[in-house]
Amino acid sequence: MMKMTNTDTTPYKYGPFLDLGLAATTPYPLNIKINSAEGVWLNCENRGRLFDAISGIGVSNFGHGHPYIKAALHEQIEKNLHTMVYGEFHHESTIEAASLLSSFLPDNLDTVYFVNSGTEAIEGALKLSKRITGRHRMIACIGGYHGNTAGSLSVSSNSERKAPFLPLLPEVSFITFNDIQSLSEIDDSISCVIIETIQGDAGVIVPSEAWMIKLREVCSKNGVTLIFDEIQCGMGRSGRPFAFTEYKVTPDILCVGKALGGGMPIGAFVSSRANMKLLSNNPVLGHITTFGGHPVTCAGAVAALKLLKDIDFVALERRCDMWEQKLSSHSSVKCVRRNGAFFAIELKDAETTSRVILKGLEIGVLMFWFLSVPSAFRLSPPLSMSDEEAEIGIAMILEALNVA
Repeated sequence: MMKMTNTDTTPYKYGPFLDLGLAATTPYPLNIKINSAEGVWLNCENRGRLFDAISGIGVSNFGHGHPYIKAALHEQIEKNLHTMVYGEFHHESTIEAASLLSSFLPDNLDTVYFVNSGTEAIEGALKLSKRITGRHRMIACIGGYHGNTAGSLSVSSNSERKAPFLPLLPEVSFITFNDIQSLSEIDDSISCVIIETIQGDAGVIVPSEAWMIKLREVCSKNGVTLIFDEIQCGMGRSGRPFAFTEYKVTPDILCVGKALGGGMPIGAFVSSRANMKLLSNNPVLGHITTFGGHPVTCAGAVAALKLLKDIDFVALERRCDMWEQKLSSHSSVKCVRRNGAFFAIELKDAETTSRVILKGLEIGVLMFWFLSVPSAFRLSPPLSMSDEEAEIGIAMILEALNVA
């Protein structure tokens, strides 16, 4: 990410977050104070509204403050908050969220382990793969991003981001995404292969059906657990409920997060009952979490999953195709990569990308960087945006591109 020029002129000693006693993730935060949010709009202190063209990095797929989600949360809050660590008590919202999530998935993905975030879902999936296979070697893909805890960082490929935290998990190797020849590296010594169904941080890279089918074939032949990470591309972002359903393959474990909670913090890994049973013995409590399956966050997931069933994907594709056509026609855009409502806009260099993003903030539209593709910026607008909102959003994005 490029250094930003912050519009806040407050004389900070350590930085806009550190001076508030909050840990900082970057020396150059956007530092925008949010008063409220509704639909596609962020209402900001002293600067009016921002069109959220990134959905909180893929979290607010159904817009901000959706009344159905808020009602579900309020209803659960009136009943109870946390009562006991996950796996001891039953909560109606947790059971219903698991049932609804499984209803979108193939029969072998019928058992859900709720956790608190996408990266925790990855951690759980990696552990489960070791129990399934009795092996410990793992394969991931060049360009893959799976989170920032130690295990998920180990199977992510950005070496610059990993270097300060070495050593991470041992015996993790990387193959080329969407390259059939590289699949020869998968053999019966491997515990799991983990991929993003659509690579997000690499700039919206979509695999071929032939590669996905061969990947599944090789993993099955060698008894290797196949893990799909749909933390970013799931929950309707790809223009279908879950991206892998476009292909004639099914993973052994599916990881989801981000938009799953309708704005609440949640993640999940999903597998078969036979596989999940392995985490309950030898040892007992083989995977535990205090707040996973929290009744309030699961109430948010219930509402989000019901809204997912009602998305008009035909209308969504029409709006996103309109965005793609207009973006591709702009003279400063080198290329547009899109899958559903998941966009990467490639410009000539990192400096131009930062200039466009910052101009967007001035105009009133929020766009954002990729961690690993400095010459491109991401767009992932709320799936619930109307035709009128889509026109407003793209007009501002195109205006920002004029500074490129």
